[in-house]
Amino acid sequence: MLALKPHHQRTRHQHRGLTPETLMRILDEESNLAVWQRQLPLHIVDFAQCVLSLNEPLAESLCLELPDEDAEPDLAGLASGLRDLEGFEGFMSDLKWLISAFACLLGARRIGVRLRVLDKAMCPRFHIDHVPVRLITTYAGVGSQWLEEGAMDRTQLGQASAEPQDARLIHQLGSGDVALLKGEKWHGNEGFGLIHRSPQPAPGERRLLLTLDWLG
Repeated sequence: MLALKPHHQRTRHQHRGLTPETLMRILDEESNLAVWQRQLPLHIVDFAQCVLSLNEPLAESLCLELPDEDAEPDLAGLASGLRDLEGFEGFMSDLKWLISAFACLLGARRIGVRLRVLDKAMCPRFHIDHVPVRLITTYAGVGSQWLEEGAMDRTQLGQASAEPQDARLIHQLGSGDVALLKGEKWHGNEGFGLIHRSPQPAPGERRLLLTLDWLG
């Protein structure tokens, strides 16, 4: 009989790839990040840039109830103030696809959806999420930053002085990347939630960010 691997020797791995199938790696027991490094279609890039150019606040959220994996997400009312912008329908179709893929992959029936425009770092300190898993994608602007296991002492999370200063240790998602981040509430991932933070946009710059949370 094989001996169990001691907890202090366990680690977590991160996976990046150019196809959506990469997202399936989040289901691996010793993974806490899976990133689909996708190239956004030009019409979605243009729409996202147009949203930012409005220089208006955007902070919308909803809790989706999906009766089964084939149910189409009902996003009626979400970002309705952007409806007149060219590319809106294509953007909403992309949101629905991501939500459906998220639900199918995880078997999620309750999903928290947040769509925001940010002009500053929402969570500027490195931290972990107390959720099972979260999807993050930045449609325009700088992407979120994350650390490999061992780059920072987990007992010092939230302390600016303990954060790595070596830029080589800090990884950054690209605009358009779709990332699945395991949090502390994923069964078996306790103590290994992905360490990440929001980036600080340059003065005058903003981000269009979508997050999905698995609520049940």
